[in-house]
Amino acid sequence: MTTSVEAAAPRTYQVRTYGCQMNAHDSERIGGLLDAAGYVQVGDAGEPDVVIFNTCAVRENADNRLYGNLGHLRPAKVRNPDMQIAVGGCLAQKDRGEIVRRAPWVDVVFGTHNIGSLPVLLERARHNAGAEIEILESLEVFPSTLPTRRESTYAGWVSISVGCNNTCTFCIVPALRGKEKDRRPGDVLAEVEALVKEGVLEVTLLGQNVNSYGVEFGDKQAFGKLLRACGEIEGLERVRFTSPHPKDFTDDVIEAMASTPNVCHQLHMPLQSGSDDVLRSMKRSYRAEKYLGIIDRVRAAMPDAAISTDIIVGFPGETEEDFQQTLEVVRKARFVTAFTFQYSVRPGTPAATMPDQVPREVVQERYERLLALVEHVAWEENKNLVGTVQEVLVAVEGRKDQRTGRLTGRSRDGRLVHFAVTDEQASRIRPGDIVTTEITYAAPHHLNADLELLTHRRTRAGDAFEAGAVTRTPGVNLGLPTIGPRPAAPAETDACAVR
Repeated sequence: MTTSVEAAAPRTYQVRTYGCQMNAHDSERIGGLLDAAGYVQVGDAGEPDVVIFNTCAVRENADNRLYGNLGHLRPAKVRNPDMQIAVGGCLAQKDRGEIVRRAPWVDVVFGTHNIGSLPVLLERARHNAGAEIEILESLEVFPSTLPTRRESTYAGWVSISVGCNNTCTFCIVPALRGKEKDRRPGDVLAEVEALVKEGVLEVTLLGQNVNSYGVEFGDKQAFGKLLRACGEIEGLERVRFTSPHPKDFTDDVIEAMASTPNVCHQLHMPLQSGSDDVLRSMKRSYRAEKYLGIIDRVRAAMPDAAISTDIIVGFPGETEEDFQQTLEVVRKARFVTAFTFQYSVRPGTPAATMPDQVPREVVQERYERLLALVEHVAWEENKNLVGTVQEVLVAVEGRKDQRTGRLTGRSRDGRLVHFAVTDEQASRIRPGDIVTTEITYAAPHHLNADLELLTHRRTRAGDAFEAGAVTRTPGVNLGLPTIGPRPAAPAETDACAVR
């Protein structure tokens, strides 16, 4: 005779992420929250019980992409009314109730300031059989206090701040993410140490403007101090950060980068335009001369520094002369890569209503010229590394290409390296391991190394990947509801508290 009712199977979920590293890291928080609430993550196959879209409002056609994907999910929702669809992130913060009006089959809409509410909102929507919309105007709790399911066993993102105090006329981020909020240094370092304890070798410090870190607690040199403190963490081999703003970039940060052994000689610093007139119109509070001066000082301290950037083409009022000034800065700066964007109107930004919008065909033609120059310069810079020995952190995408016999990883300066291995080596080298190899060929976007490997070092990160471990940082228990059976307590190597 049955004496107990068998527990229902846990509900499954899938997170689909669009946009920047901040969004990708927020998705790790969403995964951690749902794991803690008893949901189970599934891959791309099949139809999960819950689909969460973590959206971006910065990229062109972001809204079309979202509503198109929501439309594709509608038949699945009709087949399975118990399926739930949630929309979060920047576009949710901007569009709010418009999402449910255009896609009434959406169950939950949540903003950038209340990620921690998602499990409660999902349960409330199920109970009330109706859509739940919750958009806060300011940060409810710093995201890093939330549990996290990390997507990598060897590299991790660590938020040091959220929000932005700048007023760039093309950018909607301050309106959607709010004013800058800084974490205390001890909290940041505790999270870094927790990740290293799990086997992580590399961390990237994240913020909308990382080098203004400390503005909330009145320490203008806080970011340089944080970099130096990361250098004291045993087992942490690589430290990166993104993205700094040129107006806040100080010589103290350059000295910290140069003198702290585990801080990578890599700098991603957005330029946006090489024209002082356009920069003024963008409300970017620096000029081309200052930008190039920072690069000169970085290279004087670190001659091997790899510098990348962001550039917008066709900002309102941009003339051919303005565009030529951008090309000249690209020639002088010698970027190893540049993320190039065609300006497009973003409703809600001052630039959207500016006069002298540049015709699309002109923007396209300038974009193609810029892209050609960027690739030419990047190729020349990459050729300088042919014959050098590089330390490569093997990446997840480093599965052996059967046609070329290569694995893939990242050098210390962030460049993509495809390196040759034998079948026997391929069976032993795991994502998270470290190899050294000599560069034999350069392309604009990658390097090849086709000689015999010089060294291979197995790491704790590689061990964790091989074991199928999931790196977690549980954060603070917010009293969230649990759905289905609770997962078993993770082993000591799979979790550690962050305070």
